[in-house]
Amino acid sequence: MSTAIRPFRVEISQADLDDLQARLALTRFTDEIPGADQGVSVERVKRLITHWRDGFDWRAVEARINGFPQFTTEIDGQDIHFLHVRSENPDALPLILTHGWPGSIAEYFDAVEPLSRHFHLVIPSLPGYGFSGPTKELGWNNQRIARAWAELMSRLGYERYGAVGNDAGSMISPEIGRIDPDHVVGVHVTQIFSFPSGDPAEFAGLTEEDQAGLAVLDWFWKEKGAFNVLHSQQPQTLAHAIADSPAGLVGWLAQLLDEDLDDDFVLTNAAIYWFTGTAGSALRLYWENTRAEQPTEPTTVPIGLAMGDGDFKSIRPFANRDHANIVSWKTLPAPARGHYTAHTATDALTSDVRAFFDSLG
Repeated sequence: MSTAIRPFRVEISQADLDDLQARLALTRFTDEIPGADQGVSVERVKRLITHWRDGFDWRAVEARINGFPQFTTEIDGQDIHFLHVRSENPDALPLILTHGWPGSIAEYFDAVEPLSRHFHLVIPSLPGYGFSGPTKELGWNNQRIARAWAELMSRLGYERYGAVGNDAGSMISPEIGRIDPDHVVGVHVTQIFSFPSGDPAEFAGLTEEDQAGLAVLDWFWKEKGAFNVLHSQQPQTLAHAIADSPAGLVGWLAQLLDEDLDDDFVLTNAAIYWFTGTAGSALRLYWENTRAEQPTEPTTVPIGLAMGDGDFKSIRPFANRDHANIVSWKTLPAPARGHYTAHTATDALTSDVRAFFDSLG
């Protein structure tokens, strides 16, 4: 296995751009029953596709990505792409920032400048996502990714670092701490995905706030959890559609890229999946995690949680069962909302990241 770290640039061919334009122009939109609320609306998909065809500037996105130092390296047989932005302070603490689905490294573009004043930043594309390319073999679950991230930080010469995550990154980052506790000083996440174990005793003594969080969780799984079931059971079946149709891809991603997000952000993430051919391979992470053996002991590295209002409601008693050292638990101040606070509430999130790691000394 090569341990070489190679410079990388994004260079999407004009032929690929022309092919996309042709597909967008031939989009065949579905019908819908007005007011039925059966998923992402035709109106929204039409708006996004029209903007992707007539207004969205991929070359500007490409230039922005190429404005960051970026590299690839092979870890455990998989090509890994990552941004590596060093702080002007040579003694700054390194952070590894991990995105999720249906996001990408674009989740953190706005956070790079404020965070790099205080930290060295490593922002990898998950295996199977974006510029890391499709996964080449089975087994790329959260634990294997965490081991790869620990290897990446070691390969970059970082002996002491922090882990930051959103969505899947909020599950992977604590695993980095579990796998590499001698080097990880702390973990900062925007969700703690701890769920009821099935023991009725767990529900005793839940606060009003915990009960409200449980109600949100119940609603989400009943009304919006179908993507998780499908990804976990038959990702390949869905992959045929979203790898071939940009409208299909946008419609599928938009169920979790909410209406309050700007269209350019939604399309940047969609375009990264489209041009890298990873719309289908990105789904495999759910399938892999469903089949992976889950750790049974709680994590011990310090964890800080900074939730966005209106996002997944983490429930403290369940989180305490899975993580033995939660040192910060908060909802970001208004108007910080939603699932992608690194993009929508950059100042609030990055300020909390800095305060958390400063508190660890």
